[in-house]
Amino acid sequence: MRFSKSYIKTLKETPKEAETVSHKLMLRAGMIKKLASGVYTYLPLGLKALKKIENIVREEMNSSGSQEVFMPVLQPAELWQESGRWTTMGAEMFRLKDRNNRDFALGPTHEEVITDIIRNDISSYKSLPLSLYQIQTKFRDERRPRFGLMRGREFLMKDAYSFHRDYESLDEEFQNMYATYTRIFDRCSLKFRAVEADSGAIGGTGSKEFHVLAESGEDEVLYCDSCDYASNVEAATSTVPELSKEEYGKPELVSTPGISSISDLVEFLNIPVEKTVKAMMYKDMVTDQVYMVLVRGDFDVNEVKLKNIINTLGVVLLTDEEIENSKLAKGFIGPYNGSYQNVKIIADKSVIGIPNHYLGGNKKDYHYKNVNYIKDYEADIIADIRLVKVGESCPRCSGHLHSARGIETGHIFKLGDKYSKSMNATYLDENGISRVFIMGCYGIGISRTLAAAIEQNNDDNGIIWPSVIAPYIVDIIPASIKDNEQMKLAEEIYNKLTENFIETMIDDRDERPGFKFKDGDLIGFPFRIVAGKKAKEGIVELKIRRTGETLEVSKEEIIGKIKELMKTY
Repeated sequence: MRFSKSYIKTLKETPKEAETVSHKLMLRAGMIKKLASGVYTYLPLGLKALKKIENIVREEMNSSGSQEVFMPVLQPAELWQESGRWTTMGAEMFRLKDRNNRDFALGPTHEEVITDIIRNDISSYKSLPLSLYQIQTKFRDERRPRFGLMRGREFLMKDAYSFHRDYESLDEEFQNMYATYTRIFDRCSLKFRAVEADSGAIGGTGSKEFHVLAESGEDEVLYCDSCDYASNVEAATSTVPELSKEEYGKPELVSTPGISSISDLVEFLNIPVEKTVKAMMYKDMVTDQVYMVLVRGDFDVNEVKLKNIINTLGVVLLTDEEIENSKLAKGFIGPYNGSYQNVKIIADKSVIGIPNHYLGGNKKDYHYKNVNYIKDYEADIIADIRLVKVGESCPRCSGHLHSARGIETGHIFKLGDKYSKSMNATYLDENGISRVFIMGCYGIGISRTLAAAIEQNNDDNGIIWPSVIAPYIVDIIPASIKDNEQMKLAEEIYNKLTENFIETMIDDRDERPGFKFKDGDLIGFPFRIVAGKKAKEGIVELKIRRTGETLEVSKEEIIGKIKELMKTY
């Protein structure tokens, strides 16, 4: 491709709307253009990189034994009503009516559609297991679209669905997809981690996320320094040392004037924070059921774990006004000797092993001491609901947890019978008995992977593409287009590279070399070839974008050298 003929409109200034590195660089490099909030056009450079990722995904999915389909974006409401998600998906779902006033949605995902297809086509165990995938545009009406392709309202995704007769078969496919995803991200030359994760609105019994590691990542990933344990902080667990046993005391009110926080309580009474319990008042956003949530004083509530325990779409803390209207003593709330109507108590597992703990006295300016779980109060639910912290002990070994930032680009789920049961999707086993399908679901955000690759591969000058997903691999720049020797050599090398199927751009614009160098660095060509002073000798300057290293290479050696470097960069 000739730069003078290409549709590349680079920008020198960063658009004010851009927040993340990938958003800034894709706009500046002329790879995407905003149409509306969270909606972007892929321009030629961006589309070429996107297609390269898409092709890697397609090749590996085909190799895994999955077969490609292409399902409609427009989905009838009846399918979503069957699964129960027409209402639970909430405002993120784009909904519309046709001319006959029938309800439809623009597909945010395709579990319902694929289940409907299979329940009408597959009736025997002999057709199982079966795995189908598609690469399709998804639509989600994000409350606040941001970060360019990271969180848009329209995005490209690969989603796959598997159908099985039992969980043993599902487990096998889950491992197959785990290996497939590992190959995909390895082939994209990305640094990543597979971590334990929350299943979210998709549901199911188990899931793993694949995170491309980058300092700008939205998610915090915790990992062990001694074993392969890794988890999204939303789902992470850890081992908490048990406190030493001691003889139970008798609950006693203690005056704590103006002491409403755990830190102030610890200082005022000169007690270890591990002996305190704090009560947080939450409300189910769907049912308005109120919960008193108990955690050790130095811990925080993990709201993702909490909503999963309650089995709801979300939870929110009660406002000061709601606490006051409930006649609760803000800052002094506790489960012992209190009068609560229609309030359920959920206690973190750490609470039940704290002997003689301190907690709110249900009376302004008072706390209780010497309170013990079971002896003095009980919870409706005991569960792991706390947020794990860096430095805590690994749940699998004696190691400790460290933190990294990650961008979720892939997610694999064990759905089980969540959709097949609600949608009555069944098959006949070898004994003629009707059974529901056991399902798996496997997604990769292709457009998000594109953005994540840039978040991981950049410097102050622009993008640094891995060769395998770069729009173009080589940028050839004649130092002067008016110099016949330089242009002749540049054209000769351009033709040789193209003949060897190495995607190359020749910058034939009548601009200063420095201007072209800046555009090349911004766009992120892995290699730059400059035909300059030694053009008569058939020697060019080859620069490696990632390292900045510069080599002098003859025209006879250049093809072999580029092919060699492509294996590394």
